Amino acid sequence: MSRFVRDPGPTAHEPLLVSLIVPVLNEERVIIEQLDAIQGLPGRWETIVVDGGSTDRTVELIRAHPAAVSLIQGRGGRAAQLNAGAAVASGEVLLFLHADARLPPGAHGALRAALNDPEVIGGNFALRFTGADRLSQLLTLWCALQRRLGVYHGSSAIWLRRDVFIALRGFAALEVMEDYEMARRLERAGRTACLAGPVLASARRWQRGGLLRALLSWTLVRWLFLARVPTRLLAKLKPSVR
Repeated sequence: MSRFVRDPGPTAHEPLLVSLIVPVLNEERVIIEQLDAIQGLPGRWETIVVDGGSTDRTVELIRAHPAAVSLIQGRGGRAAQLNAGAAVASGEVLLFLHADARLPPGAHGALRAALNDPEVIGGNFALRFTGADRLSQLLTLWCALQRRLGVYHGSSAIWLRRDVFIALRGFAALEVMEDYEMARRLERAGRTACLAGPVLASARRWQRGGLLRALLSWTLVRWLFLARVPTRLLAKLKPSVR
């Protein structure tokens, strides 16, 4: 049984409101495509984009886009951005989405169906890396196998009930691995669901060194994190998308 106490949630006349929180930093290459995709999603969404101090045209492009978006500042790293977005969110559900990841058209319906079970407190989506190359295909398979062990990260669009997020006190202030650390706490807190999706994500962060380097890097960083190596040191090992 879940240990969280919550209200009954939305009625048939009050559809589920999902707060979509997107952290960005110098994402001018992908932000228009992301906002176009969000604008086309069926369902009741509240979109909050949290800028971490972009020096390119990211903020300008967001302000000029016709999508209904709340744009706020969240300096201090991605964990701070995610928490800043959650702090102003109004939805019963919080969904954290990377700028280069795309939700499936049925995301809202999948969330609504999962949350009909009051014991489900959160989870993520199945993840597929875009591209026909072998790297993307093998990364997709690897992430699916990892999810069976309860291991997932922010690329797969972590979501949870807002009251659960508050009870868990949000994302830890870490330089890296804030998404993995949240997923671990979420898994311990109650029942989660991996929704079919899939979320489509870019493999850009992994493409520089190839598959072996990508998997070794992620596995090494994860085990060093579990061994309590400071995340300021782990940040030097984790592949960067920029």
